[in-house]
Amino acid sequence: MHPSDPPENSELRTAALDFLAETDPRLKSAGVSQLARDWLAGALSLAPNAPLLPREGVPGRPTRPELVAPRLVERRSMVTIEGRAAMIHALAHIEFNAINLALDAIWRFADMPHEYYADWLSVAGEEALHFSLLCAHLQKLGFAYGDFKAHDSLWDMAEKTRGDVLARMALVPRTLEARGLDASPTMRAKLAQAGDLEAAVILDLILRDEIGHVAIGNRWYGWLCAQRGLEPLATYAALSAQYHAPQLRGPFNLAARRAAGFTEAELAALSPGS
Repeated sequence: MHPSDPPENSELRTAALDFLAETDPRLKSAGVSQLARDWLAGALSLAPNAPLLPREGVPGRPTRPELVAPRLVERRSMVTIEGRAAMIHALAHIEFNAINLALDAIWRFADMPHEYYADWLSVAGEEALHFSLLCAHLQKLGFAYGDFKAHDSLWDMAEKTRGDVLARMALVPRTLEARGLDASPTMRAKLAQAGDLEAAVILDLILRDEIGHVAIGNRWYGWLCAQRGLEPLATYAALSAQYHAPQLRGPFNLAARRAAGFTEAELAALSPGS
């Protein structure tokens, strides 16, 4: 299917599952961007209560990059083009995973409000844009997505939380993706210091959008806690322990976290070391 063609499935959650299974990164990102436009144009229906079955081979991935343990992802000096390309590649891989995570949040969790699915489709569309921008910049540096090794820790948590939308909201957007808010200023500074101002501008765009994505996670986490009669702070601590979430370590981007909707009580509960 060409990305500009109408989706084979005109129901949003089914179409999201179709694109989640797509293995070609360019077709996935272009198709998801088109899916978001189709939704805004009113070309898609939504069946929030429909039971959808998992598929083999989800999420769809290309044969490269080779996925290895995080400790085996080589770190390179930023003074070289290859070193800068390796960082851009790592960011592109995060964004590729983020497309899959947003699509998974759409198809996997039934019986959520209409706005939930619209929110996560908007996230998927923005992640697709980020991935495309980073891949285009990577190409300018003489490399392509897949040229470096990568790890899969972001998707690992999606697997752990596949049975509970509350755990997913708590531990993917509000934990793992929120860590990106903390890391972004340092990465941007390194790229700018190395003279890659174009990459720095891309990171500015990504940080702006990711604040909104984490805010969506916060919104639906709060909504789910209210629906279930749970206290958010204590519930988050319990879920972090239950699913063995990574311990958060500073420095924290408190301004970005506040903009994303974290409360002062939540910020005060961040682990020591900030």
